[in-house]
Amino acid sequence: MLTRQFTETEADDLLRCICFKTGPPRAVGVEVEWLVHDLHDPHLPVQHHRLAAAYASLRALPLRSALTVEPGGQLELSSLPADSLMECIDSVAADLTAVRAALRARDLTLTGLGQDPWQPPRRFLHDPRYDAMEAHFDRTGPAGRAMMCTSASVQVCLDAGYEEPGPLGFGRRWRLAHLLGAVLVAAFANSPWQEGRRTDWRSSRQAVWTAIDPVRSLAPPLDAEPRAAWAAHVLDAPVMCVRSDEGPWDAPEGLTFREWLRTGEPRRPTREDLDYHLTTLFPPVRPRGHLELRMIDAQPGEDGWIVPLAVTTALFDDQEAAETAYRAVKSLAERAGSPPAPRNPLWVDAARSGLTDPELREAAEICFAAAIEALPRLGATPEVRRAVAAFTDRYVARGLSPADTSPAPAPGKDTSS
Repeated sequence: MLTRQFTETEADDLLRCICFKTGPPRAVGVEVEWLVHDLHDPHLPVQHHRLAAAYASLRALPLRSALTVEPGGQLELSSLPADSLMECIDSVAADLTAVRAALRARDLTLTGLGQDPWQPPRRFLHDPRYDAMEAHFDRTGPAGRAMMCTSASVQVCLDAGYEEPGPLGFGRRWRLAHLLGAVLVAAFANSPWQEGRRTDWRSSRQAVWTAIDPVRSLAPPLDAEPRAAWAAHVLDAPVMCVRSDEGPWDAPEGLTFREWLRTGEPRRPTREDLDYHLTTLFPPVRPRGHLELRMIDAQPGEDGWIVPLAVTTALFDDQEAAETAYRAVKSLAERAGSPPAPRNPLWVDAARSGLTDPELREAAEICFAAAIEALPRLGATPEVRRAVAAFTDRYVARGLSPADTSPAPAPGKDTSS
């Protein structure tokens, strides 16, 4: 029986419908990625059999968050959508406590850095998806393997916002995400090391992600209507692979999803193929019904991830803070220019210079002050507010990022605390 053809018009309509689900901003989520190192000597590569045994034990834990493993063995916890900032924090913090205890029993530890400072890329997971991804990225250079195997982040997930205009409208929040995103890159830059050498970047992770592919890591044009821009971006992006039951997953080089829909070759694409294609695009802000902000480096310390989660949530979901943040970053659009994030001058400078850049520092100071004022209105506990204030005093007020004060950990040090 022949499958009904999935048309270009249907794909375009579907993308516009599912990627921006509008309504009152209520839910918040976070995805925290960690590098996993030997507890006593983090310079040593962790053998695959140790990681496999450790992850088998973690899957037996009663976690609320989804636990997944990245291609290089990085560990990720993804929260359920929470009704409040504190619900999200408390749930993930409890899961991390259990995960850390189980790992320490196996002499392993979680490390909060955006890029592994010592190890070259080495794949832990081998399956058709990651085989195809590696082959695709290898056409461009080594950045794809580094992204897959040695990077870690804090990803904040927030509702798209109201249909109507205003500080909490989805159009404003989409634009805010791409301008404030550069400030978040700079403020939380925490990956100055790569393969044993200090790089020229405060966020080497951001530099790696920018270089993985000519199209796959880019945002759509910011001056276009968000739904139309995103739908066009998805359909005009190259297909990473065509899944099959037999043989490796590959695709004709340069084949876009739009061309695949029009030609039906090498086979007819389906709705499931479009859903899969979406998972192979890695822009700094990915609309998945909600907005997934993907530009923040993993942070140092057991609780360092809480600060970017709290700050970002406050600047998006508190109306007064959102208005203040938008005014603070609006002028950055001129500096960004027409190239899309993260390849425009604003984002490149944020990743390279962090908050030593005067304009980014000024915007960060305004935004962090607004977040601190907003956090009590969002129900943040005194502990969370103190953590944000301490980060602001230590870094933002001094024009610094974690990359400026945290050298690669010394051998023998437990890097998670």
